[in-house]
Amino acid sequence: MAQSVIVSKEGNLRISVHAYVIESKGVRIIVDTCVGNDKPRSFEPWNQMKTPFLDRLAEAGFPPESIDFVLCTHLHIDHVGWNTRWDGDRWVPTFPNAKYLFGRREWSHWQSEAHGLTDVPTEITELMPMDVVVRDSIEPIIAAGMHQLVESDHRITDEVSLFPTPGHTPGHVSVAIRSGGEEAAIAGDVMHHPIQLADPSICALFDHDRAAGQVTRRTFIGARADRDVLVFGTHFATPSVGKIFSEGQVWRFVGWKPGQKTGGARQP
Repeated sequence: MAQSVIVSKEGNLRISVHAYVIESKGVRIIVDTCVGNDKPRSFEPWNQMKTPFLDRLAEAGFPPESIDFVLCTHLHIDHVGWNTRWDGDRWVPTFPNAKYLFGRREWSHWQSEAHGLTDVPTEITELMPMDVVVRDSIEPIIAAGMHQLVESDHRITDEVSLFPTPGHTPGHVSVAIRSGGEEAAIAGDVMHHPIQLADPSICALFDHDRAAGQVTRRTFIGARADRDVLVFGTHFATPSVGKIFSEGQVWRFVGWKPGQKTGGARQP
């Protein structure tokens, strides 16, 4: 599910904010929960949002009560927003029957580092008020006893598991999916835009450790390039899903559509 808006005609890079739902072995897993509605945010486009996200999720066949696990690749503002919703009186868990999975290292970081406010320059923290985000999108889950702290290699089912991809945040994880002889990965914020395939040294302003992020990005790309592996970009504008192919010393992203055959590791 995409909640909001590979380059505009003005030359600006375009990104999206996505949540992905996985069905595996009888359980439903939503990976990252976008920005959320009704939340005070200093970044004006995300402030007090009013979107039909939950309606669209239900229309796709995934009403909130049907979700078994909520997985946050990390705890930034645009990955935890729909963890909770405003019920008119307080913030309550959006997915009432789910267990919320937070990385143990990730949560430890937010607790010990003033909610991450030391991660990035002041002008960036003004756009990402993590203390507010923790209060309205994380603490209500913990207070309800619905969270589980997991390791960076946690396995949810025998088809879906996590693997560590630090750099953007210290405890950032990505998601590996292996089923029926096919393979996919949800990148999270290892990459924000396909341009980082052409130049993996490009970093996001919000990256906690840029050097580590570059190493992680190159490792992630190299392990999936020229293979029959679907990559889901959590912030890639359409096409958000595709494969990675090498092109000289760099890589490129080739979009994929549902129903399209995935066979063949090389792009013709």
